[in-house]
Amino acid sequence: MINGIRKAAMQAPQPLAAKPLVDDPTARLEAMYRRIWIDSMRDLPFVNLALSVEAIGFRRWRPASSLSAAADSTRLPASTANGRLSGSGDWVGALITPWFINLMVLPGGGELWSDRPAGERCHIDFPIGPLEFIADNDAAAEIPAYQYCPLFAPPGHFASQAAARAAAMAALEAMFATPEAACAAARLAAAEQPQRASRRSFMRRIARSQARD
Repeated sequence: MINGIRKAAMQAPQPLAAKPLVDDPTARLEAMYRRIWIDSMRDLPFVNLALSVEAIGFRRWRPASSLSAAADSTRLPASTANGRLSGSGDWVGALITPWFINLMVLPGGGELWSDRPAGERCHIDFPIGPLEFIADNDAAAEIPAYQYCPLFAPPGHFASQAAARAAAMAALEAMFATPEAACAAARLAAAEQPQRASRRSFMRRIARSQARD
């Protein structure tokens, strides 16, 4: 203890700064989780054998607040006028495996990403509102660092890959929509705007409502 300040005996090691992924990470993410599936997951009792590893909907994203104040948004394409899609943002998408369906954020050189120790939680702002993500990293893996927001774990009630894919895409669409628009898209017009603590369960309801076998 120095100058009356008590310090923890052990602290989680700080990760190395994540290298931004230049190219679409879909293929690398799928290869990584197919390896994990084969090496350590396929014999576990809670896996859903109707599902396979698939990364879907990955795109670059920058929040509106990160766009230059000098930019004339009226001249930007519709997809970027509200700070939505960008060629220099972080990667956002969804990952389906037989043991979970997660939303994912990967480093792409944007403002969403922050280097954090494995297991640390953080809130990331999207149009629907702040969502809680959990950091993970493995310097030897195909994707050394990522952050994930669990949607379904395990995803046992999905009868097919098509149903899981529809649910994951519905959750992604909801994440990039205002709460009111997400309610309308999922035909949940009677639902109230979700509070921060319930946004993830709200998105699960949207995902379930859109999943079809």
